[in-house]
Amino acid sequence: MNDLHTKLKEMIVRVLMLEGVTPGDIGDDDRLFGGGLGLDSVDALELAIHIEEELGVKMPEDERAREAFASVGSIARYVEGHR
Repeated sequence: MNDLHTKLKEMIVRVLMLEGVTPGDIGDDDRLFGGGLGLDSVDALELAIHIEEELGVKMPEDERAREAFASVGSIARYVEGHR
C-alpha cells in the first residue's frame, strides 16, 4: 500500500475518532461520504484542516472538494498533484 494512502487512512481514523474502524478497513477507492464510511461535511472540514497542517497541502473549498474527498485514493491524488 502506498505510504500516503496509509498515512491518510490513519489520519481519518485518528482525527475523526472512528470507533470500530481501523485503517486496514478502509479501501483506497471506498466512498468516504454517503453510503461509504458515512462521513459528513463537518468531517470533511476537520480532515481538510489536518491534511493542510500535516501534509502542507491546501485542500479545495469549492466544487472540487466533493471530487477530492470522494475516497482515500482521490485525496492522495489531489495531495500528490498539489505538493
